[in-house]
Amino acid sequence: MTERKRSTGVLDGEQPPPVRTALDGHTWREIAHLLANLPMSLIGFTYVVTVLCTGGALTVTVTGVPLLAAGLLGARQLGKLERARARALLGMRVEEPTPLPMRRSGGALRWLSMTLKDPVGWRTLLYGFVRLPWGVLSFTVTFVSLFVLWPVLPFLARGLSNVDRAMVRGLLSPSDELERRIAELESDRGVVVDTAAADLRRIERDLHDGAQARLVNLAMGLGLAKEKLLEDPDSAAAMVEEAHGEVKLALQELRDLARGIHPAVLTDRGLDAALSAVATRCTVPVKVTVDLDARPAAAIEGIAYFTVSELLQNISKHSRARSASVEVWRAKERLLIQVWDDGRGGARLEGGTGMAGLAERLDAVDGLFVVDSPVGGPTTVTAELPWRDRGDEGRRRG
Repeated sequence: MTERKRSTGVLDGEQPPPVRTALDGHTWREIAHLLANLPMSLIGFTYVVTVLCTGGALTVTVTGVPLLAAGLLGARQLGKLERARARALLGMRVEEPTPLPMRRSGGALRWLSMTLKDPVGWRTLLYGFVRLPWGVLSFTVTFVSLFVLWPVLPFLARGLSNVDRAMVRGLLSPSDELERRIAELESDRGVVVDTAAADLRRIERDLHDGAQARLVNLAMGLGLAKEKLLEDPDSAAAMVEEAHGEVKLALQELRDLARGIHPAVLTDRGLDAALSAVATRCTVPVKVTVDLDARPAAAIEGIAYFTVSELLQNISKHSRARSASVEVWRAKERLLIQVWDDGRGGARLEGGTGMAGLAERLDAVDGLFVVDSPVGGPTTVTAELPWRDRGDEGRRRG
């Protein structure tokens, strides 16, 4: 038995491994891809030359730019066909790039600008342009090897196919970083829209349940006082006095609502004064330190204010702290906020204290939100926001 094992390499009762031919199915698919390179490269090159010559030459006219944009959209379809061919014949795992939004919400000019700046379309045109010489070379080598160099054809097919794979991966595959960034921005846009809708619903609810109800009662009370003015002046005077109190309460509720939307002190005096005013309403003594040599853009300033305001409310409601501090400073192109308290700790983003909403709001503007709150305390919340100068916001709107 030992001698048999030495001579055949297989023990009695074992099946020998299957013999694999050199030209297996995978190799034949690679050969088919290489032979199809010539007609596909001719089609792609002809399309590229037509688009560039026609669209480029006519850009001096009104019709040139739309034709070039349409050509870039067509190039996307050619790229889609080439990616499908690579997946089917080369076994590549290549993803489709993000499609262009077809809604023209910004008008025809905006849509044209977006299409003309499409990197996927331009990279596909470059792919079609450089493929012609490679298509001729790969087709010729593969076709000749089928009859002359067939013993080394599998190795030639693998090497030539690897060049094809590199071209597809380099020019037709989506950029991982770009695609990730697009997905993040789409998600952040949804968060911003949802947050704005929630804020509008809150304002509507506060107005309906608070100031509006009081004003309705006030109108009814003044109407009754008017009817009794001649018959019972004393009762009318009491009703007017009561209505006066309702007016004061309604005004206070409107002030609180306006402060929740955007406090006047923040607009007039900036973060230092606004955060100091918020700290006075906290049930815990708060030390506020704001070290800024300039005011950030109004949007960033507003987000910073509401972030600190929400965190101080959490301290008042949940922390059982004896002291707290707020520090705001600028580090290069970032606005940093740190809120600390010596409470019981245990704060979590998913703890139902509104911190998850704060994290989403900051993430929507490329900010960061970090909570360090071990059980037993202390709690340190650090927030980062991108710094934008106040003048830049006006230039963007302009």
